[in-house]
Amino acid sequence: MKHLHYVCLLLLSYTGLLLCAVRPVRADVRREAEALVKWKASLAGADESLGSWSLANSTSLCRWAHISCNSAGHIIRLNLTIVILNGTLDRFDFSAFPYMEDLILSQNGLYGIIPPGIGNMTSLIQLGITLNPHLRGAIPRSIGQLMHLVVLEMSVLGLDGTLPEEISNLTSLEELHLDSVTLTGSIPPTIGMLTKLHALSLSVNNLTGSIPLEIGNMTELQELDFSVNYLEGPLPGTISHLIKLQGLLLSENQLGGHIFPELGNSSLLDMVEIQRNNFSGVFPSSICVGGALRTVSAGHNGFTGINHQTFQNCTTLRYVDFTANNIVAELRACFGEHPLTTMALGQNQLYGTLVTDQGKDFFCNYTQLSFLDLSSNALRGGLSQCFWDMANLVFMDLSSNYFSGVVAFSRTCGDYLSYLHLANNNFIGTFPLGLKKCKELITLDLGGNNFSGIAGIDFSGNSLSQEIPNGLTTLIGIRYLNLSRNHLSGLIPNGIGNLVLVESLDLSQNQLSGEIPPSFAALKALSVLNLSTNKLSGTIPTGSQLQTLDDPSIYNNNPGLCGFPLKGCVNSSTPTQTETSMDEDREALWLYCFVAAGFISGFWLYLGFLFRSETWRYSFYQYVDNMQAKVTKKIRSCISCFQVKGPE
Repeated sequence: MKHLHYVCLLLLSYTGLLLCAVRPVRADVRREAEALVKWKASLAGADESLGSWSLANSTSLCRWAHISCNSAGHIIRLNLTIVILNGTLDRFDFSAFPYMEDLILSQNGLYGIIPPGIGNMTSLIQLGITLNPHLRGAIPRSIGQLMHLVVLEMSVLGLDGTLPEEISNLTSLEELHLDSVTLTGSIPPTIGMLTKLHALSLSVNNLTGSIPLEIGNMTELQELDFSVNYLEGPLPGTISHLIKLQGLLLSENQLGGHIFPELGNSSLLDMVEIQRNNFSGVFPSSICVGGALRTVSAGHNGFTGINHQTFQNCTTLRYVDFTANNIVAELRACFGEHPLTTMALGQNQLYGTLVTDQGKDFFCNYTQLSFLDLSSNALRGGLSQCFWDMANLVFMDLSSNYFSGVVAFSRTCGDYLSYLHLANNNFIGTFPLGLKKCKELITLDLGGNNFSGIAGIDFSGNSLSQEIPNGLTTLIGIRYLNLSRNHLSGLIPNGIGNLVLVESLDLSQNQLSGEIPPSFAALKALSVLNLSTNKLSGTIPTGSQLQTLDDPSIYNNNPGLCGFPLKGCVNSSTPTQTETSMDEDREALWLYCFVAAGFISGFWLYLGFLFRSETWRYSFYQYVDNMQAKVTKKIRSCISCFQVKGPE
């Protein structure tokens, strides 16, 4: 029995210890629940999914929506992605969540500021506040207290102010994304203290100044994105220390000068986007040394050259853009035969031919190419058959060069070709009839060439849009032109009369507007014409050959057209001289009527005062009334006659 007393005493002691341990834990959990319920009550339009947030359910806090707990029942994760809150963070008690590791607020309709109290969530590992553009104010400096943060993302917010230097205290950070938050000022050199960063993105802000040299201390960095800011000065050579760098994104800034030769030191470098800056000199030849480069976008700079070996052995390269630079180089010497999927080299001074000494075209291996822009260069020579066999091509612009020869277009057309610009070259021969099968073609520009002997062009039933190019009017040998059933708009070119040999012209079922050019009268060989179902207006031109085309259906569904073989033109909006004269005579006649009536009435009243004799006055008034009635009747008769017969 004595031993039983000892056992009971031990059980009671153990139970008491458990109760002492449990009570404070439950109190902390209840504080977390109360903090969430209080914040929810402050919101103007909380989402229905927050219905479970109630103190009546505080014992099952871990079952509340959007919440995750640890084994002790404390909240460690609050994820409110795409949950409408429509309120502020002012009543959010950040200090009530000492165990919180992840806080995600995205697309919530939050407004106001980010309170300084956010620095009290010292256990946070991930903080994401994104896509809440009505959050204002600055990034609170207390953010520097979150020493355990690994991921910090504040993107697409309405914040302003500078990048707080306190962020450099977050030495555990591996990802820092502060995109589209309207940051101003410069990038503090202390950012170099974040040596564990893998990703640093400060794009689409208003940052100024230069890129700090200390950026080279982030030797773990894999992605660096400072694009769309106002950064200036040269690219610091310390970037060459970033040997793990995969993506360098600096487009749309004001950076300038020569790029250091060691840019390609990273064996992992995959993407370089530096377009729309002020870089100059020769593009660095080491860019492909690592053997991983896939994308180079360097358009709209001031580069003057590309080393012959820069891209020759770049077997991984798929996209290259040097549009609008000042590059003087031979195209074939700069790029190897390794297949690309996009090439944009327009508006430079590239020269040479595309055909090799063996007669093979430079692009014959580029079977996956979808975008090709070589416009406004000094390229010359012909194009071999294989050039036109790129089945994946969507966009091709060879305009404003010195290409020549026959356009040896295939009998088939690529399934995706939508934009073709061959204007302002020296192409000769017949028109490439294979284009007729290009059913996806949206834009075609062939002007400024020497095409001749053209039997006919049929682009009917496609999706061609915009105006009819003036270049078509230079095809003086064409005998057949069918552009019907497209989406062409604007005016018919005035130069259409240059097609003096055309026998059949069909522009029907488009959206052409304005008048039919008078030059139509010069089409002496025209025997088939269809301009129906457009928005044409005005008078149909006359001419010896046009007068033989007397079928009105040629011009059907053009409500504004008139003239042979339709009804004559009646311009009701501009009165003729006779109509104008008639209106003026009517106005004068009515004026005389009113003056006469006024005179008679006044005279009648005046005499009424003069004559006192009632009998005489009555006789006189009757006489005046009869006279006035006769005059009025006569005037009405004249007006009626005038309106029916008109003036002589």
